[in-house]
Amino acid sequence: MDVFTLTMWIGTAIFLIVSFVKDTGKTRQALKMAFGMGKGMLGSILSIIFLIGLILTILPPENIADFVGNQSLVIATIASAAFGTITLIPAFIAFPLVGTLVEAGISVVPAVAFLTTLTMVGIVTFPLEKREFGLKFTAVRNGLSFVFAIAIALIMGMII
Repeated sequence: MDVFTLTMWIGTAIFLIVSFVKDTGKTRQALKMAFGMGKGMLGSILSIIFLIGLILTILPPENIADFVGNQSLVIATIASAAFGTITLIPAFIAFPLVGTLVEAGISVVPAVAFLTTLTMVGIVTFPLEKREFGLKFTAVRNGLSFVFAIAIALIMGMII
């Protein structure tokens, strides 16, 4: 276990103890709610993990890296960004997935473009967002998010 993870566990334990000391009833209620939400998300999380494992079995990261690596950097970046916009994967699954792809040999720029559009642009969630916030807001937010995702990928490519 790395230092950061250990620090997070220790910090969580300390704050949980402080919360119990301050108000045991509210802390118990909050924990019940958290476990309830966790149970509700468990099926989705496991299905996503299973789906990603299946995809990585059918299309190993090395094959994806070979395909992306044979494209020009611009085409690979735009294609990765476009794929990220239509994919709906939670960030806690996306980060290890992108790490696996980078370790397999995908350039950082397309990997970051995929990751940033995956978390910032939502074609799958567009109808819900449109209903809640309106078409103009949703279109502008998704468009700007796509542009900024490409910019972030290019900047990360220069930094790393």
